[in-house]
Amino acid sequence: MPSQPYGNFSERLTKAAAAKQALLDRFRARPAPDDPAVIERQEQQKAIAAAREARNAEREAARQAELARLAAEEAARLAAQKASAAEQAARKADAAARAIALDADAKARAQALAAEQKAIRDARYAARHARRK
Repeated sequence: MPSQPYGNFSERLTKAAAAKQALLDRFRARPAPDDPAVIERQEQQKAIAAAREARNAEREAARQAELARLAAEEAARLAAQKASAAEQAARKADAAARAIALDADAKARAQALAAEQKAIRDARYAARHARRK
């Protein structure tokens, strides 16, 4: 019969007990919470965490500043567009008013001309009637 790959039962028990003892020894060898090395390591970890928080806060502030800058640029662009549209509307209204004024002036001249021509026609008609009588 071939030999067992893990040894016999007593060897396995001995190895298991040795492994448990090694684990227990390693646990007992850990430094206590009030050990200066442990305290120093905790302080280093706190300093690293504080530095990380500061970097994150700085990054967030920069991101917020960029968002504010972009919003201000967008607001300025919209204000410029609105001002341009208002200026264009004012120019159109001014051109329309001038066109209306020119049209009214042309109508007035046309009416005056029509009245003058009617007066001339009436005068000829009256002269023709006066010659007949």
